[in-house]
Amino acid sequence: MLKMVDHMPTPAAFKLDLPCRPRRLRRSATVRALVEETVLRPEDFIAPLFVVEGKPAPEEIASMPGQFRLSIADLVKECRALRKLGVKAVALFPKLDAKLKNAEGTEELNDDGLILRAVKAVKKALPELVVITDVALDPYTTHGHDGVLNAAGTDVENDRTVARLAAMAVRQARAGVDFVAPSDMMDGRVGAIRSALDAAGFTETGIIAYSVKFNSAYYGPFRDAVGSAQAAGTKSLSKATYQLNPANRREALAEAVLDAAEGADVLMVKPAGAYLDIIRDVRERSDKPLAAYQVSGEYSQIHAAARLGWLDLARTRHESLIAIKRAGADLILTYFAKDEAKALAH
Repeated sequence: MLKMVDHMPTPAAFKLDLPCRPRRLRRSATVRALVEETVLRPEDFIAPLFVVEGKPAPEEIASMPGQFRLSIADLVKECRALRKLGVKAVALFPKLDAKLKNAEGTEELNDDGLILRAVKAVKKALPELVVITDVALDPYTTHGHDGVLNAAGTDVENDRTVARLAAMAVRQARAGVDFVAPSDMMDGRVGAIRSALDAAGFTETGIIAYSVKFNSAYYGPFRDAVGSAQAAGTKSLSKATYQLNPANRREALAEAVLDAAEGADVLMVKPAGAYLDIIRDVRERSDKPLAAYQVSGEYSQIHAAARLGWLDLARTRHESLIAIKRAGADLILTYFAKDEAKALAH
């Protein structure tokens, strides 16, 4: 039999001749912190909040654990809590009573509408807080689309919708909002809104454009939150004729370039987690501030996996947000804003 002889040196004697040892920069928590490349701050976050009519107790959204539909009074309280944690911006979304909805979304024309009163209340209580409002008709329509339908009822009519959105933005500016955020993906709406705001004297009101909004399956819980899924009678409402095809990268860049040219102050990619490559593409193409929306489905799937014990909620939450910022986002709309801000304070 052959005798096996081990000529390998003992572990204690074995040394690699390596001039570069990357692990030197990972050897302690203080060293890792010293060389950390991407840092999250509460100021990076925009907290999306849902507001309802009347004085109900906060109602938790079943598909979004830890998120609530809030009365205006409770909305102001939540904004105060966020501000104390260092979160400096909120985005408001209305949940309307079904009786106020119709095919044209005419409740949006109400100068004393829910979202306008909510803006006034928040700005009165916290004038330094940045308030952002959604410019789209889906919370107001019975069909759940982001605009008004054509005569056949088969598609959203682009130009008539844009006229409504421009007037909507002016009413929101009059209420005191800092930024309007058109989320509809109609052609030409950023330029029309900018022109309408300027003509009405609101040259200081900014536009955060949902420039790259994909026709994503990740929006389901949000549609529950604002009631647009139920209004449409389905959770699989197709918006493929105006939201972007998830397969298209070049088209996404073209949309961002158009919005920048039309006067958008901030560009946005939505969703965030599944489109980190698009965030990076837009970041490299434009010097405009860039926002990314970590949408309801991203939030809810992390919560669901954590509740099953499959993921660590705090670590996964933080990692998901780090990835979005590392990809190039300056601002992150996230339902994790409050919890992550609390964690960053410790």
